[in-house]
Formats: sequence, structure tokens, C-alpha cells
Amino acid sequence: MKAHFANALWVTSSLAEWQHFTHAAEHLAKTQEQLLSHYLRSNANTEYGVKYGFASITSPKQYQSRVSMTSYDDYLAYTQRISDGFPLVLTSEPVRMFEPSSGSTNASKLIPYTAHLKAEFQRGIAAWIFNLYTHTPKILGGTAYWSVTPLTGGKQTTSGGIPIGFESDSAYLSPLGQWLISAIMAVPDSVKYFADVNTFRYATLLNLLLHPDLRLISVWNPTFLTLLLAALPDWWDSLIHDIAVGKMTAPHTNLDVLFRFAPNPSLASRLRYINPADYESIWPDLTLISCWMDGPSTPYAYQIAEKFPNVIVQGKGLLATEAFVSFPLAGLEGGVLAANSHFFEFVDESGEALLAHQLCIGKTYSVVVTTGGGLYRYQLHDMVEVVGYWKQLPRLRFIGKADHISDWFGEKLEEHFVARMLQNVFLDFRITPNFAMLAPEETKEGMCYVLYLDSNVHFNIATFAQALDSALRANFHYDYCRKLGQLDSAQVVRITNGAETYLRACQLRGQKLGNIKSSILQKTIGWHSCFELQGSE
Repeated sequence: MKAHFANALWVTSSLAEWQHFTHAAEHLAKTQEQLLSHYLRSNANTEYGVKYGFASITSPKQYQSRVSMTSYDDYLAYTQRISDGFPLVLTSEPVRMFEPSSGSTNASKLIPYTAHLKAEFQRGIAAWIFNLYTHTPKILGGTAYWSVTPLTGGKQTTSGGIPIGFESDSAYLSPLGQWLISAIMAVPDSVKYFADVNTFRYATLLNLLLHPDLRLISVWNPTFLTLLLAALPDWWDSLIHDIAVGKMTAPHTNLDVLFRFAPNPSLASRLRYINPADYESIWPDLTLISCWMDGPSTPYAYQIAEKFPNVIVQGKGLLATEAFVSFPLAGLEGGVLAANSHFFEFVDESGEALLAHQLCIGKTYSVVVTTGGGLYRYQLHDMVEVVGYWKQLPRLRFIGKADHISDWFGEKLEEHFVARMLQNVFLDFRITPNFAMLAPEETKEGMCYVLYLDSNVHFNIATFAQALDSALRANFHYDYCRKLGQLDSAQVVRITNGAETYLRACQLRGQKLGNIKSSILQKTIGWHSCFELQGSE
């Protein structure tokens, strides 16, 4: 099946969900109330539904007054019972699988997935696909790279036999979507079986080079793509050789069985005359790159835009393991609320929980969701700003994690404050970091915050550290801890391979390589021993 035909069929199959979504956009309050009513009726006889009297709740206001807001810890006993095989715990539907959370601020969590929750994700994806392809029709003409991440833990199940983890990122799609995406994928799903990162990247790059018609790249973390492409110069000659002979060889000779393909000496000859850093000559038809662009990912998304100056870089919107919150619409800032996927609430600065139709432009909120997977008034701890509206739907920009606060002595450093502060300091010193992360660290003198900085720009570390500490002291609580001597002055440590090291450390925590989120602030100590140090002061 040719890619153009598969793409066209995918767009056509997404039309109905786009129409449902636009109807929801014109009837926001009614759509949300209907969704909540369905959850309550369907799950009234579950353990959770009986506890909170779902059967007698008749309005969103009653729901908010009777059911408390929750966090993941509130579900530990319930998910354990589900894991052991008990039915009717959180949902009337059976739990098909648990998906490990790949967030950057908490330990690994297992999120229950039902058929209904998967369908809720598919609604948002289909609406996004329809808007994306119809507004960027050039994408229809070629292949796409949808990030595939290596499997590191193998197949796992709970004590009750429930699978843990999707085998592929494409499993979020409908069966038709999975079949169609396999026809347009530039990189086959089988590369996920390479647990070794270098082997995985080599195989991925080889397949990408075999598709000069590449039109779309979709990844999560922008550093996933920059690190992948950074290996091209070192492997360039070997990759070209493999393309010419038709199999994957050195430095991975034992893997050629999986990747036999027709020799293409003409493509190999063309690539020999291209600089491996000239990505737009390698893939001349590449039209759009989709990745995270908000919050801590912003500087890394800018790096992608610099490497591909003639390619559209589109933000992902806000997607969590637990819920599909928003997705981008072509030409508009922010992600539009996925109004017919879940029931949403938004907690304002005063602590009041508002409904989706009650938000104001310019205000910030923390997102709360109720989903078909059995999470009720669940706090995602994602902070968003309303940047506008599309029809009746708020357009949201992700700011940072509301629960991502480092607080050892009462300093209460929040991620979005740290991100804004660092942006200003970098601007003053004319630094564009390759990687930057602030973390608490124990020293001989006590405790301080250390900025681990990977940058090609030369600067005076002592002067920069003074500016950093001064900027941090704009936070009243941090300044108070400094005055009391609970915290020493902030330090700066120059590092190399910062993004690579961070990804590797997160993998060791069980997170999927492609889903690891950028984090400008860490709450835990011990990072000093992880990084390759250039120098410190």
C-alpha cells in the first residue's frame, strides 16, 4: 500500500471523530455534563461508586461536593485489588492493562486502562490527525516517523495476570489506525526490541535514511530527536554502506537478519555528497515535526526549529498517561481542550474547582480529570494558562507541574518559577544551553542548589553562580532559607552530554526512552555523580 493512499484513508477514517469534536466545541457545558453522567451511571455499582453514592449524583455540582479530589496514592489499595484480579473495583468495565507512568516528578505509577479509556484517547488523536493532515496536505505524500521506544523490561503482568504496558506507542490508536500507520511508518516497530540505546538509534537512523520521502516526524521529548540525529556524523559512512549493500552491518553485524532490504546504491551515492548535519537535504520533503514545546521542553524545541528552519514545528498539546487533555490546531497558539475525551475541572489560584466553560483568558489553573479508566477528580498537577478560545473551547499552554516543588527547608522552589528565572539569567549571559537542570545537592558545608549546565558558550562560572543565586532569592522562601544559613549559595557545574545522561538516568527509573519529559528542576539529591563534569565552582 502506498503511503499516500494510507494517509488519505487515515484522514477519511478520522472525519467522524472530528465532527463529534467540533459539535462538542459548540456545546461545551452540555458535552461535559453528559460525559460525567455516563461515568456515574456506568460505574455506580463498583466499589468506588457505592462508596461515593454515584447512583444519586445528578449534577457536576453534586459530584464536586460529594467526591473528594484524589492523587495517585488514593488509588493504591484499589489498583492492588484490580491487579489481584478483583472485578468492579473502579469501573464496571474490566481493566485490560496497566500502563506505567513516564512522568518526571513521581516514582513509577501503574494507570488502569479500560477499553473506554483507550477510546477516549482515540477520539482526541483522530480529531488531531484530521486537523493536522487537512491543514498540511503535503504530509499526505510520504512516510512518517512516529517515535518507537525500546523495550527495557520485557513483558510483565500483575499477580492477577493483567498485562503491564503497551507493547507499542501505536497501541493508543484504533485497530484501523494501527494498520494504517504500519503502512506509512518509515521505521518499523521491531526496532523497539533493541534495548541497547546505540543499537536502537543506529537501526532507527538506517530506516530513516532509507526514506528520503519522509514528511512527518512525531516524537515526545525534543531531545529524543536531537540526540538521535547527533549520532549521524559518526555513523554516516557505515549507514551509507549498509544502504548500498542492502543489510544492516558494522558496527551491528549480528542484527542484519531483522533489517534486510533491497540494496539501493543510487540512494547511497546521493547521500555521500550530503553533509550529515544538513538534515533538510537528507529529507527534502520533511514538512512538520511534532514534539513537546511548552514548559521545560521550550528551549529544546527551539533547538529543533534551528536545525530545521524550513519545517513546521508543532507542539503536542498536553497528554499524560492518565488522560488526553489537549491537542494543537493548525495555526493556533496552545492546545485546544479535548472536550469529548474526559470530564475536566480546573483549580484556580484560590483553590476553587471550575468547570471547563468557566475559565478566563490569562488565568492559570491546575488540571483535574475524571476518565473512563476509573480515575475520579484526579489531580494531574499540570499547570496550564488559558491563552485564548476556539469556539467554546479554552486553548491551553502547559506551564509546569504544580506538584513539582523542591522543599528541603521551606524554600518552596517551583518548576515554573525556576524555568522563568533561568530563562532570564541565560538571556543576560547570552547563553543558549544544550541542557540545564537545577537540583539540590549535599556539600561539605551543608546543602545548596546546583545548576548542571551543558553549554558551548564560555562564561565566568563564579559570576554566573552569583547571578543565579541572586535570581533564586527573588523567591521569598528561598531567600529566607539563605538568610538562616539553611542553604548555601547556589553553584554551577559545567557538564558534557547532559541530555544523554538525564535520559539514561530516567531509563534506570523505568521510564520509556521516547516519553521521558524534560525537567528543569529536580527534587532529589545525588545527580552530581551522574553527570560528566567539565568543571565546577
